[in-house]
Amino acid sequence: MITNTPRFEQAFDKFDAANAADPNQEVFEGVIYPKELLYAKRMTTMLKHFEPDASETLQLAARCQHICRWRISRNNYPMDKVGYKCWRIELYKFHGETAGGIMREVGYDEEMIVNVQALLRKEKLKTNPESQILEDVVGLVFLHYYLVDFVNKYSHFEEEKLLNILRKTWKKMSEKGHITALKFNFSPELRVVINKVLAVA
Repeated sequence: MITNTPRFEQAFDKFDAANAADPNQEVFEGVIYPKELLYAKRMTTMLKHFEPDASETLQLAARCQHICRWRISRNNYPMDKVGYKCWRIELYKFHGETAGGIMREVGYDEEMIVNVQALLRKEKLKTNPESQILEDVVGLVFLHYYLVDFVNKYSHFEEEKLLNILRKTWKKMSEKGHITALKFNFSPELRVVINKVLAVA
């Protein structure tokens, strides 16, 4: 239930305006979108499909999951596991601060802001039901919209290395998330990849 619809819609509009500044573009169904704006809309669409009765907190977190992500480049950190972890931690903090600023601007109280920020930081993933739902939606959006490009981009990897990356995504998802993902209309080629992931996951 949305407690204040105009405020909620204003937050969405401001999240989207921030993401519309993304210089990176993606073409979808013949339309050019700023990359993170399209991602945000896909998160909302998937959340509605996966969890139609999602709370206001969860809906807000899904919409700003990657807000202004391009401003913190992976290339600014060492290209190793430690560098990747540091980059992700900095992103979580940045997304939370950016989203929190917008939420304050439109009138949300600190309790709601803190709850959204906790979801963006992926806190208590296996014990907080909303954290798990958001993680499922992240995984589902990746598998539904980005898996083809991911497999093509990293086709030079040894197969097992590629599969292990995908297994990490799969393991973060719940059983409900797995069931939903397996209903996607994957191409025969991607279905082979998914089956190999499941063989060990």
